[in-house]
Amino acid sequence: MIYLHKILPVFLLPTGLTILLVATGLLLNRKKLIASGLIFLWICSTYAFSDQLMSWVESPYQRTSASEVEPADAVVVLSGGRVVAPGPLAISEWADADRFYGGVELYKAGKAPWLVLTGGWVPWEPNAKPEGDVLKVYAEQLGIPSKQILISGVARNTEEEALKVKEALTQQLGSENKQMKILLVTSAFHMRRSQTLFERAGFEVEPFAVDFKVSQAKELSVLDFMPNADALQKTETAWRELYGRAYYDLLKK
Repeated sequence: MIYLHKILPVFLLPTGLTILLVATGLLLNRKKLIASGLIFLWICSTYAFSDQLMSWVESPYQRTSASEVEPADAVVVLSGGRVVAPGPLAISEWADADRFYGGVELYKAGKAPWLVLTGGWVPWEPNAKPEGDVLKVYAEQLGIPSKQILISGVARNTEEEALKVKEALTQQLGSENKQMKILLVTSAFHMRRSQTLFERAGFEVEPFAVDFKVSQAKELSVLDFMPNADALQKTETAWRELYGRAYYDLLKK
């Protein structure tokens, strides 16, 4: 199923839609379709478009400090992906460190007695360790006691993370009949969907959004209207997140 979840949206994302428009235009000899596909790709590849879309997806979350957060039962850090570097040691390198350091910030501020790291894992990296196992070592090196770190079971997506964290915390705290409050740490664009899924799993959730993709200090310039691969990636990330929200909203109904 996880392969289907990743593959099905491909042709509903900007790159896939562009390919469909251009291919259809070539097959039917419709120059307007080809031109529409290329114009659409240009627009989606500009920061003028991608930053506006991502800002909307990231709203209404703002970056706060740990001192502003109310205490909870646990800090939960969602997996953010990583890169397994070439070499016999297969060392994991950061794909997104903000989630991890946001969770450490909250724990060290005394906002919760437990730091929960999710066991993110995907089947196309079968020999990679679950992300929680890797991050636990880093957390210990930063002075967090090993006995206060929990790693959830292996999870392939956010929905599974919510269920595995509930299972791990219930087993540790014996709180089957109590609604546990968590400080949920994940990327701002990913927070709304994550918060929804963790609330459906029975948690009271206080979001702690990190890893914002649009800089508040940035000013619009002529370069923002030029195509850029990074801008296209940002557009596709936001677009895919919107599909994910719609999917889980439909499941609820």
